[in-house]
Amino acid sequence: MTLTDYLIDISLIAIVGFQVRGRRITPRALLLPVGIVTYVALTYLRGIPTAGHDLILVLGCAGGALHGGLAGRFTSVHPDDDGIPVAKAGLAAVALWILGTGGRLAFQVYATHGGGAAIERFSATHSITSVAAWTDALILMALCEAVIRTGILGWRASTLRRQGTVASHSAPAPRQPVLSGWRSIMEGSERSF
Repeated sequence: MTLTDYLIDISLIAIVGFQVRGRRITPRALLLPVGIVTYVALTYLRGIPTAGHDLILVLGCAGGALHGGLAGRFTSVHPDDDGIPVAKAGLAAVALWILGTGGRLAFQVYATHGGGAAIERFSATHSITSVAAWTDALILMALCEAVIRTGILGWRASTLRRQGTVASHSAPAPRQPVLSGWRSIMEGSERSF
């Protein structure tokens, strides 16, 4: 594993960490995890292996969609004081996201620091024909997890906007000037002080 690999995995874990306190759902916030995973996919994914049981491994790891779906489900979406949708990850969402991302990181560390022989034996026993199958499966797992979670949060934020409970980014709510309240008090016939 390279330093870049570690930084990518740590940044994916940190993304959900920021949402524990609540984070505005903006296009940038939605696309950041998908962008990171897409970068990884474009860098490392060379195809989907189908020999032996490689495809079964890939499809099994695509179950990351379940992690992403559940993480999206356990993340609340509500408008903030300015009417912008905010995502706030619950404990279950954080646990699921860390389990998925941290599990992949742990597997990568294990594979590159002494676990390679055990993975090769497992692969031979279960007709997994290449190391590329493991790489592709883990990348597709991360991609499914990020895309599904992002899709759910984007859909929920869009639903709030359509219901009119949040402000649009293009038209901020007009603010009442502070001085107008004081002027009405001072110019009125009665003083309140």
